Amino acid sequence: MSVDNSQQDHQLIADAKAGNQDAISLLYEQHAPAIFQYVSYRVDSLMIAEDITSEVFLRMVREINHYEDRGLPFGAWLFRIAANLLNDHYRQKHSKPVTVLSDDERSDDTDPFDRLERQEERQRIHDALKTLPHDYQDVLVLRFMQELSYAEVALILNKSELALRSIQHRALKALGKKLDVFDKSRSYLRGKKPL
Repeated sequence: MSVDNSQQDHQLIADAKAGNQDAISLLYEQHAPAIFQYVSYRVDSLMIAEDITSEVFLRMVREINHYEDRGLPFGAWLFRIAANLLNDHYRQKHSKPVTVLSDDERSDDTDPFDRLERQEERQRIHDALKTLPHDYQDVLVLRFMQELSYAEVALILNKSELALRSIQHRALKALGKKLDVFDKSRSYLRGKKPL
């Protein structure tokens, strides 16, 4: 998944700035699923994820006239709003975020034992991930679950790519410790998408 702008986004943004409701709706339809997925990984309930996602798009509507195309993806602007709202949410809540991994993945597998094993592994990763610091969770969720590039995640989190790579390295190492995994063959420790 990428937050990259398309030519269509440029036109939709211009139309939205002019007050075109259809353009605003299309921007919402294009970006809402990725924003919701990111937020839902970071909070402990779908209702909270829906509320925060709604607030992202309310802010988009309110602030669209202030959006300046600086060559950065429009989706990155929305992810940045979402990240700020998540920070506000946890500042108000004074608790650690709970990261939910999606069980909605479709599978062609019919072997129930394989499915159960993957489910148990996802739960194990989920439990370990939610104990990590907020910045580690953000980096891991955006890089490996949202499959964003270093440049995109750096932009969203307002960090340099070098700092982001360092955080990712420490986050993967911390996740490996939490999982008691020292076997380098585990794909999620080499930066591949977890089960």
